[in-house]
Amino acid sequence: MAATVDEVTAKAQTLEIEPKTGPTVVQAEAVGTESKNDTKLKGRNAQKEEVEPKTGVSFPVQLDDGKQLSTVGVRKKSILGITIKVYGFGLYTDNEAMKHLMKSKIGKAPAGKATKEMYQLAIDSDVEIMVRLVIVFPGLTMNIVRKSFDENLGASIKKITGQKNEELLKKIMGQATDNIKLPAGSVIEITRLPGYTLQTKVRDEVVSKVDSELLCRAYINMYLGDDVLDNEAKERFGKFMLSLF
Repeated sequence: MAATVDEVTAKAQTLEIEPKTGPTVVQAEAVGTESKNDTKLKGRNAQKEEVEPKTGVSFPVQLDDGKQLSTVGVRKKSILGITIKVYGFGLYTDNEAMKHLMKSKIGKAPAGKATKEMYQLAIDSDVEIMVRLVIVFPGLTMNIVRKSFDENLGASIKKITGQKNEELLKKIMGQATDNIKLPAGSVIEITRLPGYTLQTKVRDEVVSKVDSELLCRAYINMYLGDDVLDNEAKERFGKFMLSLF
């Protein structure tokens, strides 16, 4: 059964609540810092990690398949005037493919910030990008997450085409049942694969693979387009793109 607004609000009041005024309750390590526990855990072959500072979620800087972390951010949602952190996210990119795309289309690095054209190239291409979402708000179910995705992805599709596509939205996370519980720390990975396939994994299980250029573009647009989930994460991705030249 989906959580009611009252239930979600009650949980928000015990967690990482950010009222419109006042400080954040939960403190997180800044990016680039290292706790004593982290130091103890790091052995000779330990993998380097980066901490998303607003949630404290750690992301490995490189995955086993070679994709590298290009930015981190946080998805927030406002409920009855209270802003809650829903999940931290990290974007992983096929750096060589992205470098080839940027150099072949842009040529030389522009002065200053990444340009709108660069972001649009990243959105429209089929260069592999994986978004790892790590849930930080407890008590979520697949039904709640699905509704949130439908809202955001639907708006992104409408921005591109001028109208929503309900049939296409239903395909993402299609095999995931609504009653799957997603406690804090649960991982969802959504990957744009070469050839414009959008693959979704929930807790290491593939729940959907959809062949759709529109869906791939709309999903990446949520993070790199004009109306994004986290502006700081987008700006950092821009710096990443500039570093490729």
